[in-house]
Amino acid sequence: MTREEFRVLTTRGPVLLDGATGSNLMKAGMPRGVCAEQWNLEHPQAILELQRSYVEAGSQILYAPTFTGSGIYLAQHGLEDRLEEINGRLVALSRQAADGRALVAGDMTTMGRPDVPYEQMLEYYTRQAGALKDAGVDLLVAETLMGCEEAMAALEACRLVSDLPVLCSFSVTADGMLYFGGSVYDAAAQLAEFGTDAVGVNCSSGPDQMETVVRCLAGQLTVPVIAKPNAGMPGIDDQGNAVYSMGPEEFAGHMEALRGAGAALLGGCCGTDPAYIRAVRQKLTGCEKGSPA
Repeated sequence: MTREEFRVLTTRGPVLLDGATGSNLMKAGMPRGVCAEQWNLEHPQAILELQRSYVEAGSQILYAPTFTGSGIYLAQHGLEDRLEEINGRLVALSRQAADGRALVAGDMTTMGRPDVPYEQMLEYYTRQAGALKDAGVDLLVAETLMGCEEAMAALEACRLVSDLPVLCSFSVTADGMLYFGGSVYDAAAQLAEFGTDAVGVNCSSGPDQMETVVRCLAGQLTVPVIAKPNAGMPGIDDQGNAVYSMGPEEFAGHMEALRGAGAALLGGCCGTDPAYIRAVRQKLTGCEKGSPA
């Protein structure tokens, strides 16, 4: 996919992303503490069924299950030397699930700590972005970012290895502050200046808490804005599992408001599943000309 093709896609109406991956894999039997990438390769049917369900629900872009497929995380499981193989095989699974009906994004995430030097972050991101590009993704996503510096490193890495569209998405507090310091507004402006193709927010809160942030981002940026919130704020059940407060219909109502606030790419994060994406599609189809798919 070219950057111009991505730009045109976002002008045709809301673009539907997928929903949560990790929380649904745990429902499918993935234990806590394992390497999710390795577990997916050992249990491919779980991710295939989930992603096929997202496509059926209306997702136009699937995030490949490569979220923690960078060297900094794979090294914790002794798998760093298999990075290219792991990312390549996981992208192939997503392409199989998409079956030509959805785009596949190579997914990367935060370094998880604020003290990693820029050059080291750039090295981590460049290696994973290169593996994802070589695996044939349609675009690249760096999500759940917690600081501007790591976002800049991710964007620079993507640009070093490809001309694919690059999406950057931050995890923020309700007032738009980044967890590693600074604000999402300043960070988004810098990323837009240096060539990201879309920027926005994901995780950390429900859609009802994102509207002000999304509206402010849409008002200051010329690139499309991403909104991929959790299914509300979580509680903890007796087994220690996160339980999210919003059902699909309530979630979809708030997502309609985020669309009105200026979000161009909409999906779900923790606690969401294909029923949430289906509800969002139905809600947006009712307020847009044509279908978001």
